[in-house]
Amino acid sequence: MAITFIQQKKRQKYLLIVLVVLIAISLLVVWQLFLVKPKPAAPQQVLKKPEVKIDFDTLKNPIFNNLIPFEPIPPFGEKIGRDNPFVPQK
Repeated sequence: MAITFIQQKKRQKYLLIVLVVLIAISLLVVWQLFLVKPKPAAPQQVLKKPEVKIDFDTLKNPIFNNLIPFEPIPPFGEKIGRDNPFVPQK
């Protein structure tokens, strides 16, 4: 009987060590995520507005002059649909 008590004490000792390690890791993660303030960005690393330059000379290419514009769609001649689609048909 004495052997089983010794084995239980060893198991409890190892489980206690595992529990302490898990708690330490959890506290470290919580401290890093919530309690440590982020360092301010250095002035050189601040994002600047990108300079946008549009080259309109590309649109003056003679290839674009050959493009045909879309033809307008004529309106429908007859009435489409019902006045109230939720009224049952007779």
